[in-house]
Amino acid sequence: MKRKILLKEKNGKLQFGLTIPQGWRGGDLDLEQENNPVKQFEFSKSIAITADKFGFDSIYAYDHLIPFFKDDIEKNIFECFTLLSATATITKKIKIGQIVTCNSYRNPALLAKMVSTLDVISNGRMELGIGAGWYEKEYLAYGYDFPSHVERIKQLDESLSIIKEMWTNKTSSFEGRYYRVIDAICNPKPIQKPYPTIMVGGSGEEYLLKVVAKHANRYNIFFGTPNEMKSKITILKDHCKNIGRDHKEIESSVVLPCIITESEDDINQILAKYTRKDKTVKQYLDYLVGGITIGSPEKIIRGLNDYIEFGVSHFVIHFIGLNNSSLRLFKSKIINKI
Repeated sequence: MKRKILLKEKNGKLQFGLTIPQGWRGGDLDLEQENNPVKQFEFSKSIAITADKFGFDSIYAYDHLIPFFKDDIEKNIFECFTLLSATATITKKIKIGQIVTCNSYRNPALLAKMVSTLDVISNGRMELGIGAGWYEKEYLAYGYDFPSHVERIKQLDESLSIIKEMWTNKTSSFEGRYYRVIDAICNPKPIQKPYPTIMVGGSGEEYLLKVVAKHANRYNIFFGTPNEMKSKITILKDHCKNIGRDHKEIESSVVLPCIITESEDDINQILAKYTRKDKTVKQYLDYLVGGITIGSPEKIIRGLNDYIEFGVSHFVIHFIGLNNSSLRLFKSKIINKI
């Protein structure tokens, strides 16, 4: 099949980010090292530095406090913002963000202050990825209330109003149903003006996408299929129209699982290694968005084009079996071909 040319509507190029290791789901570590937190952090640092060196656009960490697969519940997982704080000091150009911050875990005024400080530490490279939260077991384990889905989205809406005000106003006051701030001051302000990119993640169409239309610079969905992304973007356009906002002001992004190799045998070995005991390889592939970005560079490019055709411009790659070699191959065979 003839390869299509990759195009991007804005700024002339696609954006490629990746999730960095943070202990659990960390990548290709030897068995004797995979639950050693010191070795895991060293691996996280090496991946962040390599991604920065290779010219990836962004790196992200998941905002989870415990793993969400039953068999992994006791494994290490580094706290998102602590890890990103360290990452900001060892990288130079790459953007840094979250896939995605759970709004419920931090007061919005505090979160505004955290991200603003990190934007200064990183010299203007911080993003805010944020969502309404979903992992009930994690909420309850850490003592957070777990209200309804709709209520969590309404909380997210209020939080983003507060955060944007604190980033742009000398002082901020807000009286909502869920949050209140009185003459709150956020200094230093972010370096990026008017403020860092706000990426809202989630899949709810009736309520969550309205928050995206109101607040976001980018919309993100985790492991979304091309058809799912197309549907969400169509609905988002309608929500933007209803509030008088140009939908072109909002980028669309997707987190995609990826195994890249030039040998099908290598792919099968990696799949066998990471397939969970209670799943077949086929079931695992179904979870990995049907394997659309698993295989040779040519196959991955075809998969990416299925998203690009209807407006996805930012890809966050979740590498399976992540190591420096897979980053190098992705850089040379995909990013360099754009």
